[in-house]
Amino acid sequence: MPPARRSGLRRPIAWTTLARITIATSEPELAAVVSVRDTGAGIPADVLPRVFDLFVQAQPAVGQAPEGLGIGLTLARSLVEKHGGSIAARSDGPGRGGEFVVTMPLAVADAAVVAARERLTARAIRCRVLVVGDNRDAADSFAMLLGMLGAEVRVAYEGRSALRAIDEDRPQVTFLDAGLPDIDGREVARRVRGTPRWRETVLGAMTGWGQEKDRLSCLDAGFDHHLVKPADIDALEGCCA
Repeated sequence: MPPARRSGLRRPIAWTTLARITIATSEPELAAVVSVRDTGAGIPADVLPRVFDLFVQAQPAVGQAPEGLGIGLTLARSLVEKHGGSIAARSDGPGRGGEFVVTMPLAVADAAVVAARERLTARAIRCRVLVVGDNRDAADSFAMLLGMLGAEVRVAYEGRSALRAIDEDRPQVTFLDAGLPDIDGREVARRVRGTPRWRETVLGAMTGWGQEKDRLSCLDAGFDHHLVKPADIDALEGCCA
């Protein structure tokens, strides 16, 4: 055990041994159960029935300062119960660790939802696709959707990297955000159409602007399709046909 270090605080930093934490999951009928168990300080028997009450804290071990405000477990119970679940605490006493078990109901899909999922699964997009967008979360999510539909997907987050990806991978379809921070999406489209070895890629403009003048501007730049965000599956299939 290393010695305590001196710091600008009034008391030295105490070194403690971390507890081992085990997380287990199961799915009994119509429910999901998550169990988190540790080998830490444990919970005294007199505190256990009140552990989810507001501001309740067990007496800290010798040499330890009290931590937190005693609201964390109350908040956890409130959140779990608002979603129709339950949470329980178990412990064999001080020094013997503890366990928290969260039980949540599983959503039961009705026939309409099941049918919609089956239709989506049956509609596969089988091609190499490049997704280009400076909003990383949106681009990654869109790429994930295309991947779920069967496409082989690469993502780029700016115009220059998109041009490199087109040159390297020769994607069959490129979904390109019309507005990019380094090179405007329309300019990227013009460069693609002006380079003979890149011309075969189908270009779909992804934009939030859906007026006729916006559509014509994208088509004039060399795009094959003008898609208004969020594009539906029919529009995506049309680009990949």
